[in-house]
Amino acid sequence: MNAPRHYAVIGAGWAGCAAAVALAAGGHRVSLFEAARTLGGRARRVELDERTLDNGQHILLGAYRSTLALMKQVGVDPASALLRLPLQMRYPLATGAEGMDFVAPRLPAPWHVAVALLRAKGLQREDKMALARFSTTARWMGWQLHQDCSVAELLERYEQTARLIRLMWRPLCIAALNTAPERASAQVFLNVLRDSLGARRAASDMLLPRVDLGALLPDAAAAYLGKRGGLVQAGVAVARLLPGNDEGSWRLEDRAAESLGEFAGVVLATGPDAAAQLLEGLHDTALLQALDHEPITTCYLQYPSGVRLPAPFLALADDPQRQAWGQFVFDRGQLSGEAGLLAVVVSAAGQAIAEGHAALTAGITRQLASDFGEAALATPGWSRVITEKRATFACTPGLQRPDNTGMPAGLALAGDYAAGDYPATLEGAVRSGMAAARLLAA
Repeated sequence: MNAPRHYAVIGAGWAGCAAAVALAAGGHRVSLFEAARTLGGRARRVELDERTLDNGQHILLGAYRSTLALMKQVGVDPASALLRLPLQMRYPLATGAEGMDFVAPRLPAPWHVAVALLRAKGLQREDKMALARFSTTARWMGWQLHQDCSVAELLERYEQTARLIRLMWRPLCIAALNTAPERASAQVFLNVLRDSLGARRAASDMLLPRVDLGALLPDAAAAYLGKRGGLVQAGVAVARLLPGNDEGSWRLEDRAAESLGEFAGVVLATGPDAAAQLLEGLHDTALLQALDHEPITTCYLQYPSGVRLPAPFLALADDPQRQAWGQFVFDRGQLSGEAGLLAVVVSAAGQAIAEGHAALTAGITRQLASDFGEAALATPGWSRVITEKRATFACTPGLQRPDNTGMPAGLALAGDYAAGDYPATLEGAVRSGMAAARLLAA
């Protein structure tokens, strides 16, 4: 990188943290501005009812190399902060409800998937053959499509069975892209499968946070910046970008038109709406404004401390007809020691939250009681629903995402919605932040 300069990063989500750390590591001074009081953006710590929770339960993948490297760089040990599990899709089977038990052994790829298929419970021979056929064909294709289509069209094209779609492909698509298969990009879905199923065995491992999302990265990133002369300002909203005195430099102002300083360059790591407002009159914001968004809901349920799931997390068969909205359930007792606390995730949650939090919670608790055959799960002692209404962009076929082409000198855009191979994931955000830092400092 060039001689040390003073850069600003607007937005302390995971993209902003990644950009700020990359600039600081290059010897530059960094000021990181965050409008909220808590760092982390759409993956942050939440304090509710004297409890420390997260605004959403996350699963990371072993394929998230940039995220794992960044955690190590700022002093977070992934081995202790994350529970590493082999690739799996496990449903509660005790009640005889439809489900399956698919767990990949720790064998070299692609044998781990092949053996998992042979051992899988709840799948018929035709289901296993369909999954093997899909995986083999996708590898042969190099995980690339000549023309993007929906995930539903892709699965139909490769003759995936109804049971396999319902129990494997649909929940994986919704979890990865936060978009229903009928509307989700098949190419982006294949990108995720390429870097997990199509890579070395460890890349497909599922990583579950043992600590809250703030401790997983943002807190350590802020400390890293502080040790290198950086400044982290939470609760400070940047309202205006103005040209500075030098070419490529920029002045920042808050909502009261008070100066926040002049900087050699600025990374815009906000959400797309805020980025469009800051770039108004400076750059074409049509792609930013054209993005649609999808919500994610997490329903926290507290039961007696003796309640424990058969595994740290399990898949659930969602069914809107019976208001069974849950798609995955996590046992926080097995993850972070919060005994009896379950977190149920509903991705692409627009329909689920339409009738309110009370109806959503009632539907989920009935679903848990039925699927696990435990009547007591219908009556938790405490519950709370957290919905991130604009959690991700809707990852649709052929979607044109904003990038840094034509940006004014000294400005760079970063975020999980920026152009890239991945959907709106932590890895996509981190990669985008690092790329923006390299662009500015080059």
